[in-house]
Amino acid sequence: MTTNEFIDPRPLYTRATEQAAALIKTVRPDQLDGPTPCTEFDVRALLSHIVGGTRRIAVVGEGGDGLAVRPVADGVEDDGWAAAYDEVRVRVLKAWESDERMTTSVRVPWGEVPGHAALSGYVMEIVTHTWDLSEAVGHPHRLDAELAEFALANARKVLPDSRPRDEDTPFDTRREAPEGADPYTELAAWLGRTPLNRP
Repeated sequence: MTTNEFIDPRPLYTRATEQAAALIKTVRPDQLDGPTPCTEFDVRALLSHIVGGTRRIAVVGEGGDGLAVRPVADGVEDDGWAAAYDEVRVRVLKAWESDERMTTSVRVPWGEVPGHAALSGYVMEIVTHTWDLSEAVGHPHRLDAELAEFALANARKVLPDSRPRDEDTPFDTRREAPEGADPYTELAAWLGRTPLNRP
């Protein structure tokens, strides 16, 4: 397979990490214990998962065993999340920059897939978690709709209605998005998320 036969996820992943980094910089210490739409995580745990998961993606891109990397970041101070994420995202971008990495098979939690498919999945993950975080901290930035459209197309491909979601699937049962929903709301609904109720 050549890189012309699929959408190259690298520029999208770069943009998605820039968007996530900008959002993480807005998080205040008093928001870290707040809820997120990803119900098993508060804001601090979500940031830990984003940083730790990004470290896993770096290891995969470097040719290592990403499954041996726990997708959590321990020992990060409350004011250190932005720096921790910047460090790992730069490492990921370097690890995935070669064309060869796009066509080489890699092992990820959902199986052995070509690099471009793995990184497309990780675009979906960081875009979704960016929406989770944005919901949790009150939407301080407008999010990039094109990233959500790419993530949604990927989500529909890898998690179609015909595929049952069980305890091994990291996303809940699909919900119906409201009519006229923006791409992030559609993506969240497809992945079983519900916006936080705000007073």
